[in-house]
Amino acid sequence: MFSSARSVRSRSALLGAAVAAALACSVGTAPTALADDMRSKQWYLDAMDADAVGKVSTGKGITVAVIDTGVRSEPELTGRVLGGHDFTGSGDGRKDTNGHGTSMAVLIVGSGADGGIKGLAPDAKVLPVRSVVTDHDFAGTAITAKAIRYAAESDARIISISLGSDSPSEGEKQELASAVTYALGKGKLIFAAAGNTGDKGNQVEYPGATPGVVAVGAVGTDGKVAKFSTTGSQVALAAPGDKIPSHCSDGNGYCETNGTSQATALTSATAALIWSAHPDWTGNQVLRVMMETAGHNGKVPSQYIGYGTVRPAQVLLKGNGNPGPADVNPLLAARGAGTPTTSPSPADTADKGAGADGQEKPKAEKADGESKDSAPWTVIAIIAAAVVLIGGAVAAVRVRNKRA
Repeated sequence: MFSSARSVRSRSALLGAAVAAALACSVGTAPTALADDMRSKQWYLDAMDADAVGKVSTGKGITVAVIDTGVRSEPELTGRVLGGHDFTGSGDGRKDTNGHGTSMAVLIVGSGADGGIKGLAPDAKVLPVRSVVTDHDFAGTAITAKAIRYAAESDARIISISLGSDSPSEGEKQELASAVTYALGKGKLIFAAAGNTGDKGNQVEYPGATPGVVAVGAVGTDGKVAKFSTTGSQVALAAPGDKIPSHCSDGNGYCETNGTSQATALTSATAALIWSAHPDWTGNQVLRVMMETAGHNGKVPSQYIGYGTVRPAQVLLKGNGNPGPADVNPLLAARGAGTPTTSPSPADTADKGAGADGQEKPKAEKADGESKDSAPWTVIAIIAAAVVLIGGAVAAVRVRNKRA
């Protein structure tokens, strides 16, 4: 399963919503060479100045709890995955018949071994918390709430949830809210996918819309909000979520994917980089500098990208952002007790050049005369997914389009 949170309206499958849509997405196949070609496909690492950032912080000392389908063994994950827990059966979280959780883990901590994917925070650790099995076998809200509480009791500082549902009952919302409040009380930072229905109804999804959770939207290679990215007042931050290489769901090769799942993983990795460099900060302070240094060129907060696209280089290379008070959650303080609402889909205003609130939609323009990292994203497009296989002996990977 790749890319996050497109919802299936099944009350019994809270948070499994996105998974089903992810697995049901369209598939196209084209061969491409492995190894050296993989890094060139990770356009977002260049946009985020990851090589320079990696000289300052690699996420060492930080654990990210990934609440998902589990995390299986892959070359890029060797030595980077802890035991975790499986709330769908027995044992720890190091099994994944779906592939989605594995792909999220690789985006966060992948080593790039064997020509594979390089994670944004390669020296961080992942704690796999398995709460979803397949698109037909979801554990449900009670288990998801338990997964959040489990992560809250662990050494993980960050909780990454690349899942969501648009159909929870009020009781289910309260159950999630209670678990989130508990985790925040333990000092955790919680990121969750905003959803992938921006061009298909634009439904508010949970736990992304749960107060205290940082809902993450997706931007593309052109710096604009992705058409599929769910929009609304619940969106707090954004990150790259289009044309992202991931492990294919069957574990055989790599696939090109898109969704707010990927954006959530990269946002969690950004938090890991910052927290590793500033281990004495609280989660509130890490989030505050992320919000203050996020890239935007319009109204803040935006219905499309919230406070903007995450920019670790602004914090780690330029020293921007004021951590502020340790005990004040900046997102809750900014929002008060407001109820999340959606705005029209980006597709509804695509020809108008502006959002429903009159702001210009995010663009990859340079701002304030700063470097490439000062505006959301300036890297354009990705290499085409087909190359000639020499002598029939070159290892190939499959490139698919997948979105949840």
